[in-house]
Amino acid sequence: MRSLEKFGIKNDNVKWQLSPEELEKETLGLGLGKLAKSGAIAIETGEFTGRSPKDRFIVKDEITADRVWWDGSVNLPFDSDKFDALYDRVAAYASTIPLYVREALAGADKDYQVKITAITEFPWSNKFVYNMFIRPTEEELASFGETDWLVLCIPSFKADPERDGTRQHNFSILNFKRKIALVGGSAYTGEIKKGIFSALNFALPVFENVLPMHCSANTGEEGDTAIFFGLSGTGKTTLSTDPNRKLIGDDEHGWTPDNKVFNIEGGCYAKVIDLSAEKEPEIFGAIKKGAILENVVFDENGDVDFSDTSITQNTRVSYPIHFIENIQVPSVAKNPKNIFFLTFDAFGVLPPISKLSPEQAAYHFISGYTSKVAGTEVGITEPQTTFSTCFGAAFMPLHPSEYGKMLSEKIKENEVKVWMVNTGFNGKMKRMSLKDTRALIGAALRGDLDHVEYKESPTFKVQIPMSCEGISDAKILLPENSWDSYDAYLEKTKALANAFHENFKKFEADIKDENILKGAPSK
Repeated sequence: MRSLEKFGIKNDNVKWQLSPEELEKETLGLGLGKLAKSGAIAIETGEFTGRSPKDRFIVKDEITADRVWWDGSVNLPFDSDKFDALYDRVAAYASTIPLYVREALAGADKDYQVKITAITEFPWSNKFVYNMFIRPTEEELASFGETDWLVLCIPSFKADPERDGTRQHNFSILNFKRKIALVGGSAYTGEIKKGIFSALNFALPVFENVLPMHCSANTGEEGDTAIFFGLSGTGKTTLSTDPNRKLIGDDEHGWTPDNKVFNIEGGCYAKVIDLSAEKEPEIFGAIKKGAILENVVFDENGDVDFSDTSITQNTRVSYPIHFIENIQVPSVAKNPKNIFFLTFDAFGVLPPISKLSPEQAAYHFISGYTSKVAGTEVGITEPQTTFSTCFGAAFMPLHPSEYGKMLSEKIKENEVKVWMVNTGFNGKMKRMSLKDTRALIGAALRGDLDHVEYKESPTFKVQIPMSCEGISDAKILLPENSWDSYDAYLEKTKALANAFHENFKKFEADIKDENILKGAPSK
């Protein structure tokens, strides 16, 4: 008989390792979701339709005290005794309600694979775990043994901040000593996947010398791997899903000491705002039976209106990676040849594509400039300029310089070409054309941009290609061409550069390689 007593939960009303079909039936039967015309189930996550970074904590103990970067805004400490008491309260509550349990894996490279046990209150949360993590074979399940990480997700449990030490009633807490990701008060599924990713972002570099990356990745027929860094909304999923290249994964990867790239997940979690079959056919086609739509609006016929943001702009779909036809199996590939930093530039001054030196690559990686896109986080209603180190600060427990050093060494060692791609605005505050962005990235991947003339941009000193086949107009390559006034363009460029310098001050004392500082824009 299976039991949850080792996790402090005494409950006989538990359903183990249900099939996706059974979980869908449970979801619909309990009135927790509806069936869309496509065959996907549609659910609403309630109060929280995005992550809540101010309510994400790491337990401060002998493992984390001297290794986690306690910056006061991203990695927030939580008292160990408070965690134990809160966990016991959640476990006691979980003992009184129906539960769903799933065993899964994280890490496609078996040398670095992690076993996960997810205990969830809702069947669709359990289905999300099925979609997003690696699904064990029957043989792997039979020999699963002890889990490496426990995910306990009980949205209806609301904390008492005064008693429990949380900020408010919702919380997402990592305990590296007990290897527990504890989620309560929020049903947003992103808290589950980002909890495990954050855990591995600490463990992989510290214990395995693996660089964890908030990125998507794909590979060509000749094994030429490409990595796409970027926050949610900058195009990681969209731009890495290419019919001519095999998808390795869309969000979370590791780069091993022997120069392999592996997907940490077993699924995709894509934004569906303004989705269409014409713009993103692969993602659109993956919305079928087995997929989970989050916080979308659809009519009485079950047709989804992907332009409707009345619930949130952060509408999402999760699906197993094999719902994309052209994938790498297993999700492991060779050493990267190209790296793309995707940024949503709200100022409209960065070019649609530019080539970076190794020093600039390290500087921009540690900086992680972008704009938070509406709906991705609680309270974000329009793009906001921000710096998210390593293009994923919310999930990086170590000091940014540790990740930056690892990436810089790998770029130099393997002579990887690094590109910065602006998927945000031009000078007229018009969103960059997806068709043009795809053409520019395709040219970089094919090596076409190795043989064109370049011009150095003012202030940022990055190299801008002067021509590219397949784009709408060569004029788009120079951002100043979209401005009515060149002086206004320069003024805004210098303002952004100053923001870079101001942001980087907090890193300078820990930067051992002075060459990284040479990658900064001019003052």
